[in-house]
Amino acid sequence: MRLLFLMILVLSPAAFAQQPKEAFRSTNYPLPRFVSLSAGEAYVRSGPGLKYPVQWVFNRDGLPVEIILEYDHWRKIRDFEGQEGWLHKSLLSGKRTAIVQSDEQAPMFKKPDTTSGLAAYLEPQVVVKIHICGQNWCEIDAFGYTGWIEQENLWGVYPNEEVED
Repeated sequence: MRLLFLMILVLSPAAFAQQPKEAFRSTNYPLPRFVSLSAGEAYVRSGPGLKYPVQWVFNRDGLPVEIILEYDHWRKIRDFEGQEGWLHKSLLSGKRTAIVQSDEQAPMFKKPDTTSGLAAYLEPQVVVKIHICGQNWCEIDAFGYTGWIEQENLWGVYPNEEVED
C-alpha cells in the first residue's frame, strides 16, 4: 500500500507542474529578463543544442532579446517581433540595450522631462544603449547622442523597471 501511495505522490500533477520550472533553470537570474546580443552573427536554433536546425540568423550586434527559459548553456529567447528560438549563452551579454518601439520618430530629451528641450529624434527600430531607467524614463546613448526617452517608447525594458549600468 505504501508503494502505491508513493507512486501516486511521485506521479501526481503537482509533481509534474514543478519539474519544468527546475528543468528550464540554469541560473538564479530572474526569468524572463532582457539581455543583448554580444555577437554580430548569432544562429537561432529550434532547440537547445547544435543538433537542432537553425531557424534564422541575427546580424545585429547589441540587439535586445528577452530570455524566457534556460537549459544548460542554452537560452530560449524572444525578439522584439515576438519570434522565439534558442541561442548559446556565449552569444549573449548582460549589457542592457533597447529598440525604439514606435511607428514614427521618438523624441529624446535633454532631461527626463518633456519640457527640457529635444536632444534628437530617433527612428523606429534604432538600437540604443541603456544607462539608467526609472520613473518611466531611460537615459540612453544613440549614435553619440545622450538623452532621455520615455520608457514606453522602448522594447528591452519592462514597464516601471529600474536599470543601472
